[in-house]
Amino acid sequence: MVKIGIMSFAHLHANSYAACLKALPGVSLSAIWDDNASRGKKMAKEFKTNFVKDMNEFLASDIEGVIITSENSKHRAMVEAAARAKKWILCEKPLAPTMKDAQSIVTTCRKAGVGLGTAFPCRFSTPLIEAKSMLNSGKFGAVYAITCTNHGQYPGGWFSDPALSGGGATMDHTVHVVDLLRWMLGKEFKSVYCELGNQLHNKSFPTDDLGSLHLEMEGGIQVSHLASWSRPKSFPTWGDVTLEFVCEGGLITVDAFNQKVTVFDDGNQQVRYDAWGDNPDMALVKNFVDAVQSRCDCASTGMDGFAATAVTEAAYRSAKTGRTIKI
Repeated sequence: MVKIGIMSFAHLHANSYAACLKALPGVSLSAIWDDNASRGKKMAKEFKTNFVKDMNEFLASDIEGVIITSENSKHRAMVEAAARAKKWILCEKPLAPTMKDAQSIVTTCRKAGVGLGTAFPCRFSTPLIEAKSMLNSGKFGAVYAITCTNHGQYPGGWFSDPALSGGGATMDHTVHVVDLLRWMLGKEFKSVYCELGNQLHNKSFPTDDLGSLHLEMEGGIQVSHLASWSRPKSFPTWGDVTLEFVCEGGLITVDAFNQKVTVFDDGNQQVRYDAWGDNPDMALVKNFVDAVQSRCDCASTGMDGFAATAVTEAAYRSAKTGRTIKI
């Protein structure tokens, strides 16, 4: 039995990861620690596991790995504490809001000799895996340009508190796309120009709710990306991840979350999406459990998380200065 613990339920993804751990055979969600004790106790009760009030006691237990799903600015302290306790780690994205913190996280885990993964579940989406296979086949030739979106609903709470999140929608919804393109193409980003907006929610919070990014990758590939919290509460799902590749031999268009049926429910007066496809979160968590057992790296490593943070931090610098920033 592989024993895994979760540190903090501040992030919405924690509930999904906990459900995945409970569903996987040979895996135990052995303990929860949360700096918000009432939240931690509630989640421990919901997932029928133990709540440990003291972080040091939690990390001194016989859990073999931890999933960290705290506020972004708290990732560094929690990851480094877990690394000192010799636990394998899966950290929610972004790995950190700044390159300084992300580099410290990676260095600390490397020195401690523990595995560090960044939670990028989109790598396990079947449509994106198929698109990567098509790109790598050579059938479509060179990639010239890419248009991307990662829209979502406003999560509320700490996500719009710069001290806890490090940024708004652009922080939240750029790292997925950056990681996907690095993974799919095997190329790095060279520069970014970014404009930020804060008009979708009537400037009701201090962070951006919209980012328009124009990036260049190695080989001169031009990338346009829109990140936003533009989906209303009544929208059938949280958001999207879409990519369109303009290639020498044609177009490849992919919608990562289109494995669904649209249901028009007159009884409840609502439209909803019923998913029929795979569960990327389940595959992500299983990959982490396998890494814990094998004492190896996850599919998406700490350095992948660092690279995504580097692009995102550069985007915010660009928006602040009005200049294109080299990465």
